[in-house]
Amino acid sequence: MVRNPMGSHSVPLYVADKAKQFMRTSAEVSLNFDVMANPLMVVAIDFGTTYSGYAFSTRSDFFREPLKIHANQAWNSGKKQLLSLKTPTCLLLGKNKETVAFGYEAEDAYAELVLDNKHKNYYYFDKFKMRLYENKDVNCEMEIADIVGKKMLATEVFGKSIKALSDHFVDLLKTEGASIEWSEIQWVLTVPAIWSDKAKQFMRTSAEVADIQGGNLLIALEPEAASIYCQYLPNEKLTGKDNSVNLGDDGVIYMIVDLGGGTADLTVHEKHKDGSIKELCRANGEDCGGTSVDAAFIRLFDKISGFAMINKLKKDDPSSYLDLTREFETVKRKIDSSSTGKVNFCIPLSTINSICKKQKRCELEELIQKSSFKNKILIRGDKIRIDADLIKSLFAKPIEKITALVKEMNTQLKATDIPLIVMVGGFSECKLIQSALKQAFPQKRVIVPEDAGISVLKGAVLYGHHPEFIASRVIRYSYGTDSYVDFDPFVHDASRKEIMQGKEKCEVFDFIIHQHTQAVIGSEIQRSYFTMYPFQTAMPITLYVSTNENPKYVDEEGCSKFGEVVVDIPHPSEENRTVIVNYNFGKTELTVSAREVKFGSSCRTRIKLL
Repeated sequence: MVRNPMGSHSVPLYVADKAKQFMRTSAEVSLNFDVMANPLMVVAIDFGTTYSGYAFSTRSDFFREPLKIHANQAWNSGKKQLLSLKTPTCLLLGKNKETVAFGYEAEDAYAELVLDNKHKNYYYFDKFKMRLYENKDVNCEMEIADIVGKKMLATEVFGKSIKALSDHFVDLLKTEGASIEWSEIQWVLTVPAIWSDKAKQFMRTSAEVADIQGGNLLIALEPEAASIYCQYLPNEKLTGKDNSVNLGDDGVIYMIVDLGGGTADLTVHEKHKDGSIKELCRANGEDCGGTSVDAAFIRLFDKISGFAMINKLKKDDPSSYLDLTREFETVKRKIDSSSTGKVNFCIPLSTINSICKKQKRCELEELIQKSSFKNKILIRGDKIRIDADLIKSLFAKPIEKITALVKEMNTQLKATDIPLIVMVGGFSECKLIQSALKQAFPQKRVIVPEDAGISVLKGAVLYGHHPEFIASRVIRYSYGTDSYVDFDPFVHDASRKEIMQGKEKCEVFDFIIHQHTQAVIGSEIQRSYFTMYPFQTAMPITLYVSTNENPKYVDEEGCSKFGEVVVDIPHPSEENRTVIVNYNFGKTELTVSAREVKFGSSCRTRIKLL
């Protein structure tokens, strides 16, 4: 049972952070903000590719017992009656785009609607978080399609999903007889560290749909949150740990391998004497999470049948599809390197046979016998029996990618010894993945913390109480503006030469900060800008990001527009005005503030995502 979270909150919160602030329009983010200084409660939402959930703790609990973090225990997976700390990331909306259900309830409700042929006026979205990773041009106007191709604004879909989780939390508090003001809650939303700044700002925009905005919201990076959680765990809670190196020792260096449903997200941390954490290299990752094994499973059946069989099952009979995917999820968690013989699990054979007859005029068993898998797969009753080695082969690609990512991180820090690999995230609980990393890196100790699947969620709660836990971060991209300089034939490409007011000029990438730079939290980079005409009311500054460490031009490969910082000029006048703009890269999101020099006035700043 969840304790009344309002029981005691007399201990003052010593952490005060500036934060990120709130949306004026769907395309503008204000950058003048103040975070809440003393939240009575922190609520973290881990919005995952496959599963999502929330957890919370009070300020007083954080000081007395930091790991006293409450997570909802009652997500129920329908027919299978499985209780879970998370629920599937899927959303069901009505014909007027109102929320009908989220999570397991949405899965089961949509399945019933399809069986009754009443689903056509509904919208059903699932596993949609990866759209932000796949789409390199994230913006507030982008749309995503539901299961049958009907489109909606992505911010609405994400926002309504976040609201479903926040509403569930509020209902839980009401059930427990608790009472707390919305303004007294610090919300924390998790995102992968490898996401772009645009994707992070997109999530902030989406949170506004759930009435979570401004200083009430912190963005936490998933591997960082997990790292913080592991710092609080005692040694006995860290599987694979021995006494030679302690995760909490001063100066200890360790790699966080966060394996979620969609992505693998890696970073390397060093523990400081003051208890804070320093990031040693920029986060890296790829789309090789648990869903990549699901995709391999689907391809296996497609290869056997000769058509998109599982996708057809999903559209024609979602209930049977859910039964199949839930069965396979159990298989994924149980399989390990020592598994031999056959792996047995139930399948909706009657429905699959019906689909196969319509498409291929024969049943699944006959299709198997005609395939190259006839000696590896058997049908017995309503069960399918698959060779353990064939099941293991479905993990081959993601294991290969994850191993390559770990090697790449080691290469980035080749002069640094990284003795520990800490595996977190739901996919890290897979024994097969654990064994693969131990075999690939025998000289390193692989640690799997207790509750690895919710380590990000619980760590995000801790981060909400103490955002300064991460003392510095490594910049993932180069940031700059466009600027015209004198053309130099020894430096600039001849094709770049422009004649401006009779002078040879060249447009270049004007650096604000270079990729791989160590950015300390609270540190700022200043730039001076000048108004261009009398009574100018606002100053637009176009920001560019580049995946290259030293880009020369703003339109070269790897370089793109991030957004336009707009600085309002207080008391516009005829004379030229100078504005000092401060860029802060040390937090989980880029923040910008500005000051007008003549009067010393603070300027309202906002960013338009491009």
